[in-house]
Amino acid sequence: MTAAPDTWTISSAADAARARSAVARLTEHAPALDRARFLTDLTAQLRLCLDEGGAELVLSTRHADRLQVDVHPTGRPTHRLTLTCPQRPGGKATDGADLADALLTADEDAGELVDQLDGVREELEDLQCKLAGLRRQQGALQEKLDEKEALVRFHREELHETNQGVLALHAELDAAALAQRELLDAERAARAEAESARRLLTFLANASAVVTASLDHDAILRRLPELLVPEYALDVDIWLFDDEEVPRGGTRPAAAVTAARTGRPQHAAGHPGGLPGVDDLPASVLAPDRPLLCIPLTAHRMLGVLTLTAPGSRFDPDTSVMLVELARRIGTALDHARRYEQHRDIAEALQRAQLTDLPEVEGLTLAARYLPATRGLNIGGDWYDAFPQPDGSLLAVIGDVTGHGLRAAVMMGQLRTALRAYAVEGDGPARILTRLHHMLRHQQPDLYATAVVARFRPGDPALVWASAGHPPLVVREPGGGVRVLDAKPGIMLGVPIPYEYQEHSVDLPRGSTLALYTDGLVERRALGIDPGIDRLTATLAGLSGTELERDLDASAESLLTPMLHDSERDDDVCMLLCHTTRTPSPVVPPVPSPRADRGAVHADATGRSLPG
Repeated sequence: MTAAPDTWTISSAADAARARSAVARLTEHAPALDRARFLTDLTAQLRLCLDEGGAELVLSTRHADRLQVDVHPTGRPTHRLTLTCPQRPGGKATDGADLADALLTADEDAGELVDQLDGVREELEDLQCKLAGLRRQQGALQEKLDEKEALVRFHREELHETNQGVLALHAELDAAALAQRELLDAERAARAEAESARRLLTFLANASAVVTASLDHDAILRRLPELLVPEYALDVDIWLFDDEEVPRGGTRPAAAVTAARTGRPQHAAGHPGGLPGVDDLPASVLAPDRPLLCIPLTAHRMLGVLTLTAPGSRFDPDTSVMLVELARRIGTALDHARRYEQHRDIAEALQRAQLTDLPEVEGLTLAARYLPATRGLNIGGDWYDAFPQPDGSLLAVIGDVTGHGLRAAVMMGQLRTALRAYAVEGDGPARILTRLHHMLRHQQPDLYATAVVARFRPGDPALVWASAGHPPLVVREPGGGVRVLDAKPGIMLGVPIPYEYQEHSVDLPRGSTLALYTDGLVERRALGIDPGIDRLTATLAGLSGTELERDLDASAESLLTPMLHDSERDDDVCMLLCHTTRTPSPVVPPVPSPRADRGAVHADATGRSLPG
C-alpha cells in the first residue's frame, strides 16, 4: 500500500484486508447492524475489484458524523459507500499485527452479529409464538366474527323486514297526512265559506235594518249607494216605474228591461255568470267591459229594477244570492214607504181639516201653530179652536186626546164638535168641560183627554177659564212680566168618576198675551214638564212687545223655534196665542142665557171663590 493514509491502492487480498480493517476501526462506534451491512458491502466491492485487477479506495472524513468510502475499480464506475457514525481518531493499519488484529476484530464483529442474530432469532421465535397466539386469537375472533356476522345477517334481515314495515307505515302515514291535509283544506274552505256566508248575512241584516228602519222613500234610495258601493258594486242604478226621470244616457240597459218584463234577475256580461236563479244575457252595450246584475224590485207588484255594476271582473255566486234577497227587502221597504207616504198625506189632510181658521175679533188677535209628530202616521189627538159665542164672547180652546192614530183623531173631532155644540147653548168653560167629561166617560170609557177653555169678553179685562188636567196657561203682561196661571186643574176628561169642573178668573190688561199649548211643546222624556214650562215663560218674556202687537204670527214662530230645537218631536205640538190689543173696545153686555154658567163656580186666579 503506497498511497496516502486516506487512500489505498488495492492490488492484493492483504491490501484489501488492511483497508477493511482501517475502515472497521473508524466505524466501530456505528450501530452494529448498519456497520455490518457497510463492511459487508465494502468487502464485496473489494473482492470484486481484486477479481478485476485491483482498485483504489478513497476514505473521506470531511463530515464529523458521516464516513464516505469511494471504491474506484479499474475499468468501472466508482462505487460510493456512506455510513453515519461518530468519527474516532485512528484508522490506519499498515503492519501484520494490525492485520491480525483486524482479522480478530472481524471475528468479534461476526460474533457480535451472530449474537445479535441469535437475539433477533429469539425475538423472531417470540414473535412467531406471539404470531401463533395472535393467529389462535384471530381464529377465535374469526369464529366470534362469524357468529356476529350471522347475527348481523339475522338482524339485517330483521332490519330489512322492519324497513319494509317502516316504509309501509310511512306510506300509510303519508296517505293519512294527505287525507288530513285534504280534510284541513276542506275545513279551511268550509270555514272560509262559513265566514263569507256570515259576512254576507251580517251585511244583509244590517242593510235590511237600514232600509226598513226608514219610511222615507227618498232616504232609502239615497242610502243604497252608500251601502253597496264599492264593496258589492261599482255603480248602482235604481229604476222605479213610478218615476218619470230619464237616466243618464237617455236609456236603460237591455238586461234591466228584460228583468222588468220577466220579473227574473238578469246577468249581462261577455261570459256566463253561472249565478243561482239568474239568467245570462250578452254584455250590455252601455257597459261592455263590466258585468251587470239587474234585479227586479218587487212587493205586491213590480216596483222597478236595481242595476248593479260588478266591482271586479265578475259577480260572486254567494254575493249574488245575497243581493237578490236584499233587492227583495228593498222592494218591500220602498212599498211600505210609498204606502206610508200616502197614508201620511191622507192623515195630514184629515188632521188639518179638523183645524179651523181663526176668527177676527175686535180687541183680540190670535195665532196658532200645529206641528204633527215626526213618528207614526202623524194622526194625533191635539187640537185648538177659537169661535164666538152667541153673547159676543170668544172661546179659545186647546185639547189633547191620549194616544195617536185614527181613533184619537176621530175622538178629537167628536170632542171638538160637541164642544162647539155646548158653546152654542151659552155654557161657560166649566160647564162645557163637565158635559164633555160626561159624554166621553159614557161613549169612550177607555179613552181620555185633557183640555182648557178660556173665555174673552170684548171690553172686559177679566179672563175666565177652566182646565181638565191640562198644562197651565201662561200670561205675558204688557211690561214683559210672565206668570203661570197654575190654579189647580180638574181631572182629565173621561176618567170614570163623576166630576164638576170649576172656573177661574184673572184680569188681563190690554197688551197682554195668553199662551195655550199642549204638552208636546214643554214636555221632554228625560226632564218632565216643569222645566219646559219654565223655559216657555222665559222665552215668552224675551219676545218683543212691539212685535207681539204688530205681528203675532211671527211672534208665534219666534216662540216655537227655541222651544223645539232639542225636541225629538215624538208627540204633537199645538199652541194658540191670544193677544189683547191696546185699542180700547166698547163693553158689550152679556146676553143672558137660561143655561149659562149653570152649576159653575167662579174663582179668580188665586182660587178665591166669587159669586156667579
